[in-house]
Amino acid sequence: TMTALENVALPLEFAGYSAAFERAEAELCAVGLGQRLSHYPSQLSGGEQQRVAIARALVGEPEVLLADEPTGNLDSELSLEIMELMLAAADRGTAVIVATHDLSLVERYPRRVLRLEAGRCVDESPARGDAP
Repeated sequence: TMTALENVALPLEFAGYSAAFERAEAELCAVGLGQRLSHYPSQLSGGEQQRVAIARALVGEPEVLLADEPTGNLDSELSLEIMELMLAAADRGTAVIVATHDLSLVERYPRRVLRLEAGRCVDESPARGDAP
């Protein structure tokens, strides 16, 4: 029953943030949905709905972000853009934990990688390069 803009602004409104809609619009633009602000979920593709959910998750600058297959419904170009937004959140202090089956994302964004099988950690790779 809410537009993309209203959906992303909602947690900010509950938190008493005075510029909730302006901040929500900026976050939707960051995920490539600036032209879809007034659209309802039924008017958005699955990938667009996923990006609204990502914008809503990021808009409040959380301390911890748990993302389960955040790029699952997105094409490779959008997947990279979304991962860049999550890394930017990490650079601002958000602890970002991503569960994914997409090995290309794991290879491209190697902070610290844990490989799980049957609920157990079977491999751990420390952060590489200059990533924190």
